[in-house]
Amino acid sequence: MQRPGTETTGTAPAMDTGTLTGAPPGSGAEGCGAMGKAAALAALSALGHAGRLDVFRLLMRAGPEGLLAGEIAAEMGVLQNTLSTNLAILADAGMIRRAREGRGIRYFAAVEGMAALVAYLVEDCCGGRPEQCRPLLAELTPCCPGAAT
Repeated sequence: MQRPGTETTGTAPAMDTGTLTGAPPGSGAEGCGAMGKAAALAALSALGHAGRLDVFRLLMRAGPEGLLAGEIAAEMGVLQNTLSTNLAILADAGMIRRAREGRGIRYFAAVEGMAALVAYLVEDCCGGRPEQCRPLLAELTPCCPGAAT
């Protein structure tokens, strides 16, 4: 959901709202809810850094309102250039979205990207019986209404 008067910046990878990947085209994502290995590795790598994981969790707590870059920097107590690099890595991995808001940029957790990552991680669970993992995915759906499975 985009706030009135905002526009998506051209620097983030295009989000395909018809899929759950949040990954850029050609990243291995195929169809609704599908995430390829390359996109999963990018997401895991992005989240595998303590600072980026903290930023992602902060944005998850912020909910659909997201946070301005300055608000994130103040909350995290990090330098703006370090934060900028980390935000770019998370956006490139499809874990966050950004939208220009006046002179600032507002960041949001890409819940659909996280849902696609979790779905990828459990798609072959239980000896090829993914239906046994449906309770896990169902648990994610109520707290993350934008994340259909």
